Amino acid sequence: MRDLSNQRKGSLMAFVAVMLITPDSLFIRLSSIDTWGLVFYRGIIPFSIVFIGMIIIYQIRFFKILFSNGYKGIAYIITFSITNIAFVVSIQNTNVANTLVMIATAPMLSAILSNIFLKENPDKKTWTAIIITFISVIYIFYDSIKIGNFYGDILGFIAALGLAIGAVIIRSAKKLNLVPSAVIGKLFVACFAVIFIDDYSLIGNDLIIVPLMCLMCVAIPFVLVTIAPRFITAAEVNLFFLLETIIGPIWVWLIIKEQPTTETILGGIVIIVTIAVHSFLKLKKS
Repeated sequence: MRDLSNQRKGSLMAFVAVMLITPDSLFIRLSSIDTWGLVFYRGIIPFSIVFIGMIIIYQIRFFKILFSNGYKGIAYIITFSITNIAFVVSIQNTNVANTLVMIATAPMLSAILSNIFLKENPDKKTWTAIIITFISVIYIFYDSIKIGNFYGDILGFIAALGLAIGAVIIRSAKKLNLVPSAVIGKLFVACFAVIFIDDYSLIGNDLIIVPLMCLMCVAIPFVLVTIAPRFITAAEVNLFFLLETIIGPIWVWLIIKEQPTTETILGGIVIIVTIAVHSFLKLKKS
């Protein structure tokens, strides 16, 4: 049986991380800076903060760890970068609820990829959850095609797929420390955004919103979510992250009155309940 203090540590870290992340989508909506400017700052500010912290902690070992990760580290940098970019661009091109519902499918996508690449065969309960989840996703996609949000939804699904691939890479490299690779991934996000960015200036409310978002919703949760799985299981972390799918759209609805469609609400409820029940059953079994 796991040490209760470790259980509490991991649960507290995951809970705080998710609660800090919940207004992230709202901040993206409230910022007036263009999409690629936002992507740039969400890359460079968290990179600078976490990189300095890592150098203080690890010193020269940071680079030794980074280079020792080999091709799996490179794969994680690329995957992490694509996920971060796809998330922001998705939020800018569809309803917040749609993006977050797509993100919620990541655990099911991870189960499929683990079956393909790691030969980890999901049980019947997991396959049932996967089928229900993807029927719901198709239902939401169909609605998005009708109202013109399909591009944003596809990017949301790509972000979820990136999260799933990242989870599989981490699982296949248990002996490696991929945190330095994730930090460099943030730098890659900023470098990629430079290609498309038109204006770097932060004016008005953006002087507060953008740095606050990058610190509160990106940098701090990044550290907490990296540490939490050392104390609690992935299934438990997934349960906490369902809170973002629920609370994130509520923040947006309360502040800027953006309301999801009926199809997104219904499909989202089915996905959230399915993943919550599946994660709970896994915890009960363990």
